[in-house]
Amino acid sequence: MFDDKIILLTGGTGSFGQKFTEIMLEKYNPKVIRIFSRDELKQWEMHKKFNNDKQLRFFLGDIRDKDRLDRSMDDVDIVFHAAALKQVPACEYNPFEAVKTNIFGAQNIIDTAINHNVKKVIALSTDKAVSPVNLYGATKLCMEKLFIAANAYAGKRDTRMSCVRYGNVVGSRGSVIPLFKEQKNRGKITITHRAMTRFWLTLAQGVEFVIKCTELMSGGEVFVPKIPSMKIVDLAEAIAPGCNIEITGIRPGEKLHECLVTEDEARHTKEFDELFIIEPELLLTYSNAWKEGKVLPEGFNYSSDKNDKWFSKEELQKIIEEL
Repeated sequence: MFDDKIILLTGGTGSFGQKFTEIMLEKYNPKVIRIFSRDELKQWEMHKKFNNDKQLRFFLGDIRDKDRLDRSMDDVDIVFHAAALKQVPACEYNPFEAVKTNIFGAQNIIDTAINHNVKKVIALSTDKAVSPVNLYGATKLCMEKLFIAANAYAGKRDTRMSCVRYGNVVGSRGSVIPLFKEQKNRGKITITHRAMTRFWLTLAQGVEFVIKCTELMSGGEVFVPKIPSMKIVDLAEAIAPGCNIEITGIRPGEKLHECLVTEDEARHTKEFDELFIIEPELLLTYSNAWKEGKVLPEGFNYSSDKNDKWFSKEELQKIIEEL
């Protein structure tokens, strides 16, 4: 479905954007990928890295700027929305900046995509949007709600929008791995709680899942992958065996465990072999495309501490070596 298509990728110079571009150019044949981001240096570095003037275009702009987004949407077939302010402490200290990018920016994408009759829009979300305890998670929750509701007010246009929600990405910017490697050299690693768990997947897995969901979507769904959990203390020991571990206490805005599907969401969620699909509750135009999925039992929730898939220390070490 991507052959000869024009794709707009917001946040295109970030970790996801770089890997997405690599995989899309390697496995598919889009007509053009428009890399939309704010940082001219990162765009220049990415231009040199891929050296592909035939299929790549670099658009300087901010998703807060609706006029610039409007220009970037000309003739676009598919939008992948990965732009966000996502550093939790920075969002807490600069709250309205996070709102302007993660919420107002999302609305700008929705409006311009509908105006240009873009066929498919898929937005990246996070487990932190589930029962959020920090501002970043709250803005992502709002973003999800906006994209789901947008299917209703697209009217008679063909535009359809969905979200992908997943956990921590190995090796992405802001990952704890570089911090642990740096602390290893000093002989002591700090973690906030010995029992802390997180969902984890690689960058390539995240990109492949987003691409798959773009093919599957009918509009209004939130797609959640089935991915392994890991214990933060196991990760620390995989990076620095035998190092001293200092427990510093859970930070403001941080959870002990993360959740990808809540008990309330599970009532309108279908389970498949590799993913969960959260169907919209209030979207009257929804096609109910997932009748073949398994209905989840009452009281089900998909949380990182109750997962049936776990990374061992050996598997974590292998992933770290590959990075």
